[in-house]
Amino acid sequence: MKRLRLVFVLALLAAVGALAGDRPATARAADDSTIKVAVFDVDATPPVGSAMAYDPVKRVDELTLRCRGIALVGAGKPIVVCAVDWIGIANEGQDAFRDALAEAAGTTRQRVAVHTVHQHDAPGCDFTAERIVKEMGLADYGRFEGTFHRQVIQRAADALRAALPKAETATDYGWGVAEVKEIASNRRIKGPDGRIRATRYTATKDPALRAEPEGVIDPEVSLLSFWNGDRPIAVLSYYACHPQSYYRTGVPSPDFPGIARFIRGQAVPEALHVHFNGAGGNLGAGKYNDGATENRMALAMRLAEAMKQAFLATEKQPLAAADVGWQTEPVRLPLAPHLDKVKLVEALKTEPARGYIAKLDQLAWLIRHESGHAIDIACLRVGQARVVHMPGELFVEYQLAAKAMRPDLNVAMAAYGEYAPGYIGTAAAYVEGGYETSSGASNVAPEADQVLTAAVKKLLGNPTPSNAP
Repeated sequence: MKRLRLVFVLALLAAVGALAGDRPATARAADDSTIKVAVFDVDATPPVGSAMAYDPVKRVDELTLRCRGIALVGAGKPIVVCAVDWIGIANEGQDAFRDALAEAAGTTRQRVAVHTVHQHDAPGCDFTAERIVKEMGLADYGRFEGTFHRQVIQRAADALRAALPKAETATDYGWGVAEVKEIASNRRIKGPDGRIRATRYTATKDPALRAEPEGVIDPEVSLLSFWNGDRPIAVLSYYACHPQSYYRTGVPSPDFPGIARFIRGQAVPEALHVHFNGAGGNLGAGKYNDGATENRMALAMRLAEAMKQAFLATEKQPLAAADVGWQTEPVRLPLAPHLDKVKLVEALKTEPARGYIAKLDQLAWLIRHESGHAIDIACLRVGQARVVHMPGELFVEYQLAAKAMRPDLNVAMAAYGEYAPGYIGTAAAYVEGGYETSSGASNVAPEADQVLTAAVKKLLGNPTPSNAP
């Protein structure tokens, strides 16, 4: 009897051990579940007669403006990232865009990021400003009329909804980096006293300003790609620089980043190419561009070549659902001290409409801020890659700081998300002066630096010690 009991106990222990042994296998199966990638791409070109940021559309040329992005399915609720060839999308315009894509993907607004590439011969979108125009009965603010913008939003949502059933399994992700030569240069030229003595705009005719050093830039273009075996599904590129070669033509244009994206799409047609502008608020092509029309293609070819080299340098890694994540950190950026609601309202009643970051843009942002709205800073995790999604015309120092925080990871940054804050300089830059931190360009206080830096640091986390288990 004792022998039988012993056999029974041993058999029971073996069965329990087998069940226990199954648990890691089950966990591995869950961890190894697949990620699928859906791609969408729609026309975002305004029709003839409609308003862009600066001028009405006179005609439409060969290249259209695009709204394109991807959805990652399989790591919790879907994650959607989108880039639009517009100058900016702000306030309730951001809400509408993100909500429409979220509904189409079956996810939440917090898991959707919408950015612009910031071309200037392109529309801007701000439904809060549009509402103010209607409530105050303002004239000459046609660039805020949102009928066309809502059509594009619906078009993008419909395209995403149709793309999801066709989503492809991503067996691998890739990361590649290359140097971009002779495009970006810092716009802010300092004098001996450390203050800004001149601005080297995106097209600079003054040869003395063009002769100044490049200054602080991020010379790298970074590529995050998704693959099904040996075939790329989507290639996401990140490069920090104002995207203007020339503008005020009345012709919608994706400018040199859009042309570079087109070139790469023709070279690798099986993949959707989505380009994001990095923290290029204080960068432009001014050192290498005097505004001559032929420079558009020259800049485009340089960026396309760097994108090609980054693609060729891409290193692939297997991809599972556990490798993908999305985290957000809501922040409230402090208002610029020059924003006064009473004065802005009075000015809108008496002054003509002018400028792109005009008093109406500022009032819309102020009202948005007063409502308690917070901006979502987000971080996409794909294996060893991290992409930080940021608002406004961010200075390149934020991007360089993010990379320095996690030298153990592959870090990229997409800026020009929530556009309402306008330019966002470093705290030191507001002391230095210059256009980008002036009352006509920046809608936030210097303390925005501390808020954003803390959010990025939290999202990127701390490097894992080399001796950690």
